[in-house]
Amino acid sequence: MLFLLSLCRFKLIRMFARVKDYLSIKKIFSTIVLLLTALNVSSQQIYNVISFGAEGDGEKDDAAAIQRAIDECSSQGGGTVLFPRNHTFLAGPIELKSNVELYLETTSVLKANPDESIYNLSAFGENRGEGMLWLWADGAENITISGRGTIHGNGIRFMGAELDDSYELKPLKDPTFDPRPHVLTLTNVKNIVIRDVTITEGAYWTVHLVGCDGAVIDGIQLLNNLKIRNGDGIDLDHSKNVRIANCYITSGDDCICLKNRRESEQYGSCHDIVVSNCVMASRSCAIKIGSENMDSIYNVMFDNCIITRSNRGLGIQNRDEGTVTDVTFSNIQLDCRLWSDVWWGKAEPIYVTSYPRANGNHKDANWRFPKGQIEGRCGEVSRIRFNNITATSENGCFIGGDTPAKVNNIMLDNVTLTMRKQTAYDGGQYDKRPCRGEGFVKGPVHGLYVEQASKIIVRDFSVDWGQAEFPNRGRDQYFLGRD
Repeated sequence: MLFLLSLCRFKLIRMFARVKDYLSIKKIFSTIVLLLTALNVSSQQIYNVISFGAEGDGEKDDAAAIQRAIDECSSQGGGTVLFPRNHTFLAGPIELKSNVELYLETTSVLKANPDESIYNLSAFGENRGEGMLWLWADGAENITISGRGTIHGNGIRFMGAELDDSYELKPLKDPTFDPRPHVLTLTNVKNIVIRDVTITEGAYWTVHLVGCDGAVIDGIQLLNNLKIRNGDGIDLDHSKNVRIANCYITSGDDCICLKNRRESEQYGSCHDIVVSNCVMASRSCAIKIGSENMDSIYNVMFDNCIITRSNRGLGIQNRDEGTVTDVTFSNIQLDCRLWSDVWWGKAEPIYVTSYPRANGNHKDANWRFPKGQIEGRCGEVSRIRFNNITATSENGCFIGGDTPAKVNNIMLDNVTLTMRKQTAYDGGQYDKRPCRGEGFVKGPVHGLYVEQASKIIVRDFSVDWGQAEFPNRGRDQYFLGRD
């Protein structure tokens, strides 16, 4: 530190001595700012987890040592908790705290302990039927996760037998308790940065922001196993002021999903979200809004993205009383293909729907509907714009609702669809699940199928059926059902 202070003093003296020769006041000021920034970075307190007792051998559970480092860092006003290179830190649940940066050096790995018995804190509060917490924080601020290391969810260790395009779910001793850990759950946290790290093989949801305000997720690789069910990439739940950019995401379930779950209704709406420059692949829906939405989702933009090998491309799947408004999808290139019925979707490149949620005895059905009710209703979806979309798929676009006015003011502008059969799965149906009544609309394939909706504006929408005969091809480019 003394050396750096002396160096700064020396450089400043030289600058002022030579200002008459060639330096401007503006250049002097810029240099001073850079030097002071360097001093601030160098003074940041570093808490090496090995110094707190972590071994990093990939066998011993280092959670207690890591927690000591985080607690000390936060109690001292903040700093960096360092995971040094060439170590694998096996760990059970860890609580993140305010003003702490987790920094994973290149070749360092933070890996979830595969012992299911140690995961007992629910990721959804009183609802214990959909997974537990691993890395988590509640009511904190200024949390950063960065570096070129890896956070590994150890997902396959929590799954059952491997199938053709998925893993079986292990049978649960108690159907209301699922021990699979979510990778990262931040609840009611302000000012979040997740940058550069690799996050891989989540056993359940991966990055879940609940009631958070102000987040930047930039330049990460989120590489979930495409066969792991419920393996969402990034879920924004009742969160606002979020920017996601420059990410590569592979996920068995949705890559990026916006929602408002009932368990966290106190946090209000989900809004002011921008997603840009991302590449995604999914067995389900690459970009989805819903299906859980008991509040409102609005002011959302997805721009300049590529989607590959997905079961559905761009989806709005409203199944609760909440509303979805003012959403723009622009400059997106995507290709969709059919997968088995394990995954929702039938290769719809664009999908905009609002249907009441299905009734039933699902393990968390008591959380799906308003308290004291046994069935739900669905809210409005309106002012949705698709602009400059290029898609290749085994199916056409689908827009539908339970009443003609429920889905309205939808614009498709400069949408190019190339129909290409890629798999042996039967086509000729659109997937409405989870909905009350029949879950599929069956019939010929059209470029655009509208079941019930109003004020659908289509400008420059083209469909190329290719040279080969396309199975189940409809006679018309558009099909307007009940409207």
